[in-house]
Amino acid sequence: MDEKELIKILKAVGSKNRFAILKYLYKNKELSVGDLAEITDEPFRSVSKDLGILRRAELVQFRNFNLNRRYSINIIKFPKDLFHFLVEQWDERR
Repeated sequence: MDEKELIKILKAVGSKNRFAILKYLYKNKELSVGDLAEITDEPFRSVSKDLGILRRAELVQFRNFNLNRRYSINIIKFPKDLFHFLVEQWDERR
């Protein structure tokens, strides 16, 4: 991974809301924007914007399901060390 890619990823995860989104996706495997907005108590529009940032950093992926997009962590592109850190942080706060 080059420096430019790393900075993009760190910026994407550097937001409290985006970090929370990743943790909830890790726990629930797949959620819609509406689900995430409800869980995080953030506006739908804000969550949608955050998911766009996470998508551009290739940390999340989506699939169309009926009329919704279902988001999940992009395990293939997600940096392994960051994923392990995320798992540890989630487990500590349970």
